[in-house]
Amino acid sequence: MTVRKAENKDIPTIIDLLKQVNAVHAEARPDLFKLATKYSEEEVKGLISDENTPIFVADDGGKVLGYAMCKLIVHSGESIMQDMKSLYIDDICVDESARGKHVGTQIYDHVLAFARDIGCYNITLNVWACNPAAGAFYKKLGLIPQKTTMEKIL
Repeated sequence: MTVRKAENKDIPTIIDLLKQVNAVHAEARPDLFKLATKYSEEEVKGLISDENTPIFVADDGGKVLGYAMCKLIVHSGESIMQDMKSLYIDDICVDESARGKHVGTQIYDHVLAFARDIGCYNITLNVWACNPAAGAFYKKLGLIPQKTTMEKIL
């Protein structure tokens, strides 16, 4: 298996994986999430073509087993933030059939190397409290909480 930059030919599988991610969230928090996809095929195509929104896929002999959607964030000249480059992981998804086979770890390791290569200070991501498996996965990879979002449902 190799991890590589996504290509337009990967879009249908990425859309299918987006549906899997959404289903996890919609099942856990139907008050917040509806069954849909975060991005359309056209939007994914735009992300693939934008150097500031790299998408990486785990490719096993032509079959995409997972992806990481990232966004480069540059803080420069802000009043309270240090100047720095950060890579935000918008999504990591591994196909249900490939979970538990270290695909997610290989994708993350590739993203980490990419971020280092382009001079990022850190990698950030959000994990929903209703998805404890994802939280445990990220902790195992060495990520620690940076901030906490809290809510009160009215």
